[in-house]
Amino acid sequence: MRIDAHQHFWKYSPANYAWISDKIEGLKRDFLPKDLMPHLIADGFSGSIAVQARQDLDETRWLLELADNNEFIKGVVGWVDLCSPELPAQLEEFTANLKFVGVRHILQDEPDDEFMLRPEFRRGIARLAEHGLTYDLLLHPRHLPVAVKLVREFPKQRFVLDHIAKPGIADGLMDPWNRDICELARFGNVFCKLSGMVTEARWKQWKPEHFRPYLDVVCEAFGKGRIMMGSDWPVCTLSACYAETVGIVTDYVKRVIPGETDNILGMNCACFYRVE
Repeated sequence: MRIDAHQHFWKYSPANYAWISDKIEGLKRDFLPKDLMPHLIADGFSGSIAVQARQDLDETRWLLELADNNEFIKGVVGWVDLCSPELPAQLEEFTANLKFVGVRHILQDEPDDEFMLRPEFRRGIARLAEHGLTYDLLLHPRHLPVAVKLVREFPKQRFVLDHIAKPGIADGLMDPWNRDICELARFGNVFCKLSGMVTEARWKQWKPEHFRPYLDVVCEAFGKGRIMMGSDWPVCTLSACYAETVGIVTDYVKRVIPGETDNILGMNCACFYRVE
């Protein structure tokens, strides 16, 4: 079973998706399950994990409604307010739906680079394991040392790093990203998504070899059992079509880690998010 470990849906409006700027105006439209399904089928995927794209409880409710009505959506990584005294009630509401598998906060946009170490945020993280929920780390390279401090405090919490922490692929930057991501990977409760790379490269000018040094670092650091493929559709379409995005990972895995394609393109994701 192949599962796309990271994709998004939205009904576009300027008010709800202010982060979609004129620079990325190709995303200023609706992206719904009916739009993704043909790509999944064409590339042999039987399901996907839908991930939040705005910090709003109503979006989480909407994603769960989509999941209930579309069997191929195997799980939803939604948003809850981890810093709120209302968090227990929010978790109780959403965990009533078995497709609510994890939580994400858009840490990369917080003005405070150490937001994830705030006491109220850490108290929120502490509640997730009680419900069997995962946490997606959405970071830039500068946040990696901070993330190390967070995951060290919660050894029983399952974390996954989104988009290999968005290194500077367009400029071929490696250090200190490579050192810091290896430090994060030392914690066995942290997984990594091979996702979001095409939008960190030069849009529609990249070549497969541009990604290989980064994939080498990540795959060596996390090992074959803690990595999973995510398309980051529809954001990936700014730089590549769905098939090209998936092909970067599948071609690399077939060449460098032969025999692990099914795990990295599906089973690792299923085990991490505990989906059927």
